[in-house]
Amino acid sequence: MPEPGTEAWPPAPIKTERLVLRESEARDRATFIELFASPEVGTYIGGPQPRDALERATAEVPGRRPGLFVVELDGAMIGMITLDPRDEKEHVRPETELGYLFLPHVWGHGYAAEACAAALGWFARARPGEPVVLCTQTANDRSMRLAAKLGFTEVERFEAYGAEQWLGARL
Repeated sequence: MPEPGTEAWPPAPIKTERLVLRESEARDRATFIELFASPEVGTYIGGPQPRDALERATAEVPGRRPGLFVVELDGAMIGMITLDPRDEKEHVRPETELGYLFLPHVWGHGYAAEACAAALGWFARARPGEPVVLCTQTANDRSMRLAAKLGFTEVERFEAYGAEQWLGARL
């Protein structure tokens, strides 16, 4: 089993039936800004961020780091997936958290499920046996359905950010 952090990054692009998961490129900058400025996307993650602040702060090649995949449909970025280590002080064993954001106009087409399943498959090969967790607000029906579809089971519920949160694990 590879030691955490020793997986080759970036991996070769991951192709699914309709999507490509790849490393970020300069051409993705506008979509990163759109994701974080979108009121719809921000509903369950603390609200949208001011577009002018994002324009100033977003790197020329945003999101270029291990664990972040750009999700591309027909040559254009439609979202992103993250696989990030959780704070080890809070947890007995290492675990990684799955996160995802998609542009509202692509919601409801199964792209998040397809892309997340591909990213989770890559992760299972890179770190066999390491658990993955997902945290979402219970009010986020779409995310709750996606968690179930991806095989996450409830570990706990808790209050944070003024709302009930759901934590699920996938072993």
